[in-house]
Amino acid sequence: MSESKSLDNPHEMALREFALGYPGTHEDFPWGHRVIKVKGKAFIFMGHERGGLGLSVKLPHSNAAALMMPFATPTGYGLGKSGWVSADFPRGEKPPMEMLRQWVDESYRAVAPKKLVAQLAAKTSAPKKAAAPKKAAAPKKPAAVKKKTAARKPTGTRASQAR
Repeated sequence: MSESKSLDNPHEMALREFALGYPGTHEDFPWGHRVIKVKGKAFIFMGHERGGLGLSVKLPHSNAAALMMPFATPTGYGLGKSGWVSADFPRGEKPPMEMLRQWVDESYRAVAPKKLVAQLAAKTSAPKKAAAPKKAAAPKKPAAVKKKTAARKPTGTRASQAR
């Protein structure tokens, strides 16, 4: 499939833009299919011969759940054994874009060097930390310790009752 055949697919173009938003990514066209790579390693293959959307991503954590979807299969060429999942959506069918973006994210994190993933985590977690309310400090329990200690000591009334 050439680049020009996939330009009319808005879903593929949306996933392309999403994937290229990650640090260190670039686009390549080996075998005539669109591939998004990070540091020379592919994390998403895209293309469909009949104008729909086809993609393959590496899902080391969610591949079992992904393979339960009716549109998903293990990727061929032995890649399925390594957690790669392929999804196929015929022309006119609306793919679940939010789930596919999650898959692209997981695939990127599985393939990208740890240094780039750490950059990504720093960028995405910084606003969350600033916006999140601070948690209240856990109350200290020294009073409970004192009560236990006091309960072990005999009181004057018990001592007098024992006499």
